[in-house]
Amino acid sequence: MAQHKKKGGVTRKITKTGDYTYYVTIPAEYIEELGWRCKQKVLVKLLGKKVVIEDWRG
Repeated sequence: MAQHKKKGGVTRKITKTGDYTYYVTIPAEYIEELGWRCKQKVLVKLLGKKVVIEDWRG
């Protein structure tokens, strides 16, 4: 997948799966840098107009 760098990050599209679920992919290098793994639990928070994803043990 092509990555478009902008404002210090990469641009991704929001994709819909099913009737009520949306997803955005995270670049593999971000996952590796954070030391995350497949099927790891994460906490997703809405802070104002931003979405924050962090390790659920945080």
